[in-house]
Amino acid sequence: MTFFRGTFGALAVFATSVWFGLPSTPQDAVGPHGATPIDVQERRLDALRIGDGSAMPPGVDPEMWKIHQPEDNAIDPARVALGRKLFFDARLSRDASVSCATCHDVVRGFGDARPASEGIDGQVGRRNAPPTMNLFAVAPAFWDGRSATLEVQAIQPLVNPIEMGMPSHDAVVAKLKDIPEYPPLFRAAYGRDPNIADTGRALAAFQRMLVFLGAPFDRWRGGAADAMSESERRGFALYEGKARCATCHPLNASHPVGTDNLFHNTGVSADKRDFEKLVRKVLLALDYGNSTADVDHLALATDMGELGRFVVTKRRHDIGAFRTPQVRNVAVTAPYMHDGSMATLWDVVDHYNKGGIDNPFLDGGIEALALSEAEIDDLVAFLFALTDDRLAGPKSKAREAQYERSRTVRPFRDVDAASRRRSGFASRVFDEKDAGK
Repeated sequence: MTFFRGTFGALAVFATSVWFGLPSTPQDAVGPHGATPIDVQERRLDALRIGDGSAMPPGVDPEMWKIHQPEDNAIDPARVALGRKLFFDARLSRDASVSCATCHDVVRGFGDARPASEGIDGQVGRRNAPPTMNLFAVAPAFWDGRSATLEVQAIQPLVNPIEMGMPSHDAVVAKLKDIPEYPPLFRAAYGRDPNIADTGRALAAFQRMLVFLGAPFDRWRGGAADAMSESERRGFALYEGKARCATCHPLNASHPVGTDNLFHNTGVSADKRDFEKLVRKVLLALDYGNSTADVDHLALATDMGELGRFVVTKRRHDIGAFRTPQVRNVAVTAPYMHDGSMATLWDVVDHYNKGGIDNPFLDGGIEALALSEAEIDDLVAFLFALTDDRLAGPKSKAREAQYERSRTVRPFRDVDAASRRRSGFASRVFDEKDAGK
């Protein structure tokens, strides 16, 4: 855990400090585990005007909405209301200190502004908490896709030992039955007493209503010529063209949130890990246990989680591959990547501009881009234009903070922006080959 507390500590301070004047470090925050207090989060949620489930959220194509609605979990107000209550209820954790909203903080862009999240007993995992916005169009779930649906994903943190830590799903259900307000809410929503499947369904129903698709880009695409600046428009041209972002982050009716829902090795963390060595450890570990809990443990509590999708599929081409994150609202969801290793959008673009970090499993579509500094600024400007207008205040603060940092701190930029940085492991392999070893 020292790795996340030490190496990435500065990122946590930077990311948290841009939000609404909140305390600059998690230790100074009022709520448990550094989260914004629940009453503050709920007031913020009300101000964001989230739908109650009685109608489709604005900005969503009706056909896409229909495609992404499970037959056994049609959204209605009773289910959304139950899911909202569950989302904010820390009583569902072993020590009553962690709720879904601890790591998916409404005030922090439905993430937690940390490289990796803190659960019960102060335990810190190995993955950055993805924002819960726009999950209606994201599947499978988790950075490595280990849950096929949002309904299944929603109940896994409840029993993960380093997240909410309940001993079993049966224990969760027993606790729900003992809390007087829950049985009537479950019966109103699903016609039966509390059970774990309906717990997941209700949480998923609530999260599917967290739709944020009303950005300057959408108004510009809808015909408002002045909705985006010249810089943002140039950035969009780069996004679709020279920068090749749309290859994995398409923005169209079929992909409204900017993800192909696939998994790619882009070299993140490749300079810190020997993937081949980790593969051997994973295969040995999974020989001893291959349950959902075993895979969760490998992903969140060990270095083997850096293998990404491979931990789930055990397919060689998935080594080091992680899901393509959505680009919607990225202005307010720093830090970035599965390990939270990049503090600003300039860092993210720098990473791709040099062609990622070379490793034997690098996705074939990753190559150096040779973007100039002016082009990088334009591309980042466009990425900021993908943030919903309801988040304009946090976006402005984030843009100012990220821009200031990018002028002096650019750890992922090479001297030659068109060059690719090779990992230590890849360098060793190819240097030995060149030497005839």
